[in-house]
Amino acid sequence: MISSLLLQLILNGLIVGALYGVVAMCFVLIYKSTQVVNFAQGEFLLIGAWTCWWLVTSLELPFPAAFLLTFLFMMVFGIVLQMVVLRPLIGEPVISVIMVTIGLSIFFQAVVKAIFGAWAQPFPEVFPVKSVDVFGLPVQPAYLMSLVVSVVIMVAFAWFFKYSRMGLAMRATAFDQQVAQSLGISVKGVFALAWAISAMVSALAGVVVGMVNGVSSALSFFGIKVFPAVIVGGLDSIVGAIVGGLIIGLLENLAEYADSQFLHLGNLYSVAPFYVLVIILMIKPYGLFGTKRIERV
Repeated sequence: MISSLLLQLILNGLIVGALYGVVAMCFVLIYKSTQVVNFAQGEFLLIGAWTCWWLVTSLELPFPAAFLLTFLFMMVFGIVLQMVVLRPLIGEPVISVIMVTIGLSIFFQAVVKAIFGAWAQPFPEVFPVKSVDVFGLPVQPAYLMSLVVSVVIMVAFAWFFKYSRMGLAMRATAFDQQVAQSLGISVKGVFALAWAISAMVSALAGVVVGMVNGVSSALSFFGIKVFPAVIVGGLDSIVGAIVGGLIIGLLENLAEYADSQFLHLGNLYSVAPFYVLVIILMIKPYGLFGTKRIERV
C-alpha cells in the first residue's frame, strides 16, 4: 500500500510539475524580454479561472468554447495591461516596474473579490468520469488534460523561439534591446506579445487548478508556488523553467510522502520547495540553467 501511495504521488508530481513548468515559462518569458519579474503572475491564473467559470456557469457555454474564449480574453487583457500600465514605465528603474506588478497583484485580487466574492466556487462537471486509470493509478481527467496541453505548449514554445520571426525577434530583444531596435524590431510589440502569451498560458493553469480545487482567491498563491521552480531552473532559461517545474512538482509530493509516513512534521508539502529555493540560491545563485552575469566596475 505504501509503494502504491508513493507511485501515485510521483505520478501526481510529474503532472503538476509539468503545469508548474508551463507557468514558470511565463515568468521566464516576461523576464527575458523585459528584465522584469512579474509578481502578478498568480493573478493571471485567478482571472483566467474566474473568466472560464463565469462563461460556463452564467452564459452556459460549452467548456471547449468557454476555454477558447478565455484564452482570447486573456490575450487581449495581457496586451492592454502592457500598453496602458507598463509601457509608460519603459526606461524607468526596474524596481519601479516590480513595485507596479506588486500593486497590480493587490488591485486584481480586490477587484476579483468585489465581482465574484471571497468564497470558493466549484467548477461545473466537465468530464463524464471522476478519474482515469493510468498504469493502474487513478488520475483526474483535468490533470490529464493539463499534461497534454502543457506538452503541446512546451513544444510550441520550442518551435516559436527557434523558427518563427517573432520568436527570433523576442530572443534578440532579450539579448540586447538597443541592438534589436536598431535592426528594426519593434521592442514595444515584443513586450506586448510577451505579456499576452504569459496571460494566456497562465489562464490554462488557473482553469485546471480551478477544476480540481474550485475557483477562489487562493489560486493567486499558485504564482508564488511556481517561483521556486523559476529560481531552481534559472530565471532566464526556458528549459530551466520546465526542469525546475518538474523538480518542484516531484519534490512537493515526495515531501508529502515522507511527512505522512515518517517525519510527521506537518505542512512539509508547502514549505519544502522554499527550502530548496534557499539552498539553490546559496549554491548556484543563477539556477541550474541560468546565465551567469559578471559585471565589472
